[in-house]
Amino acid sequence: MAPKPKASSSFAERELEKVEKQFDEFDKQVKEVSADRALNAPEQTSSVQTQMSQNQIAASKDRYLTPKKKISSPEKFNEKFREAWNFSKEFVHFIAENKECIGESIDLWTKPFAGVPAEEWLVPCNTPVWGPRYLAEQIKRKYYNRLVMNETREASIDGTGTYYGTLVKDTTVNRLDCHPVTKQRSVFMGTTNFG
Repeated sequence: MAPKPKASSSFAERELEKVEKQFDEFDKQVKEVSADRALNAPEQTSSVQTQMSQNQIAASKDRYLTPKKKISSPEKFNEKFREAWNFSKEFVHFIAENKECIGESIDLWTKPFAGVPAEEWLVPCNTPVWGPRYLAEQIKRKYYNRLVMNETREASIDGTGTYYGTLVKDTTVNRLDCHPVTKQRSVFMGTTNFG
């Protein structure tokens, strides 16, 4: 850090000390952002990009995804996880969404268990596709935490006192998302639409 500048008057010196205290408090708040706090951060809500009717979903062709590349694993598969592996490799019907680059395909690698090959997938967005459950779950887990400065001049925290300056708040933002799709009609709708 640069050395503290010399102030020409006592007023300026007090202002420098006040700003330094505010900066130290802000720095302390940023350092307190931990993994536990990030898990409890409120999630930023966003609307679903793909609005498809039940008729459009039923009329869509079934697209089954296959990996672009596979790299074998040097580890041996642990048979204690066989049931979990069989469950996670079942194919599910979902729609993937890219929230950062809307409409752009998602290119990602998966390796859900030790002993299974690493796979590269190219998942088209905003269209119903079939893929393994572990792929859909990995897409759903892609998020980041955004630190936001709250420009309030006064805030009371835990009722212990009043603090002045800016506060740091963090929010969780989904970078990628996916939603399950079903071609079955609701039991309440029957076989025909209302009207």
